[in-house]
Amino acid sequence: MAEQGYMKAALKEAQKAFREQEIPIGAVIVYHDRIIAKAHNRREQKQDGTAHAEILAIRQACKKLGSWRLEDCELYVTLEPCAMCAGAIIQSRIRKVYYGARNDRYGCHQGVIRLFDVPFNHRVQVQNGLLEEECSTLISSFFEQLRS
Repeated sequence: MAEQGYMKAALKEAQKAFREQEIPIGAVIVYHDRIIAKAHNRREQKQDGTAHAEILAIRQACKKLGSWRLEDCELYVTLEPCAMCAGAIIQSRIRKVYYGARNDRYGCHQGVIRLFDVPFNHRVQVQNGLLEEECSTLISSFFEQLRS
């Protein structure tokens, strides 16, 4: 599966969130060219502010690998990570993050702050704009539906 295929898997997770009336963000974690974790936002269902797609996927991947160090992993997420998720990505040593849509309100790569550029002990590579239109459309559709 190539990068677009992994992002399409993240989009499927985001679509699950949409159907569950959660903000439609999905994430997958890839280890050695294999998806080892999939998740979508579940804040409303769990009534837990930390139940973001990235956090849930990181927890699954750590459990699967039996380690908190995800150094050989890549994360694909449909929306630019927030500060909490960016911090968790850095702390769990994920090698690379691919995201689709920009997040002007909470994003920590292009949006509000450039957290991934801070010279922490671990540096994360970031690639933005992967299937950006599909990711943006899904989120926009969700909020349009919510308003009507």
